[in-house]
Amino acid sequence: MALVGLPGGGKSTVGRQLAKRIKARFIDSDVVLEERIGMPIRSFFEQHGEDLFRDHEEAVIEELTQQRQPGSEPLVIATGGGAVLRAANRRHLKERATVVYLRSTPEELFRRLRHDTQRPLLQVKDPMAKLRELYEQRHPLYEETAHHCVDTGRPSVSTLVNMIVTQLDMTKVAGPPES
Repeated sequence: MALVGLPGGGKSTVGRQLAKRIKARFIDSDVVLEERIGMPIRSFFEQHGEDLFRDHEEAVIEELTQQRQPGSEPLVIATGGGAVLRAANRRHLKERATVVYLRSTPEELFRRLRHDTQRPLLQVKDPMAKLRELYEQRHPLYEETAHHCVDTGRPSVSTLVNMIVTQLDMTKVAGPPES
């Protein structure tokens, strides 16, 4: 299973709780990336640029979405907000995982992130305008990639986890959604 959505949409927080709930292992692809590149993502962006970062991110997504062996521990992956920018990532996520889009409005995200200094794409003069731009650019890609969509709004993390589990349970009964 993989979670996609804009920066600050709750992928890591919800992912950790979801993994506990469904007895799966949790992996944050950004944490894996930082271990591989040997520095914080923000520093890597500043020193090497977004293109090289996306190359590393694509390799991590490819690896994390490899087909798991029958009987192996289930996995919940929190992806970076921009993982869907690469077609290969969208394809690997869609074909190899059940993808849940945690949909958040730019206004909601601004409220959560206005004091965050760690997200490289939001270190700009007008973060609200940047969030709107990111939403316009990425929302269609998240929808294209996802099997399920959950609006984050103001529910608690446990409520969001319940909403995801309910959607997954309904899929088991009714079959997968039409692609």
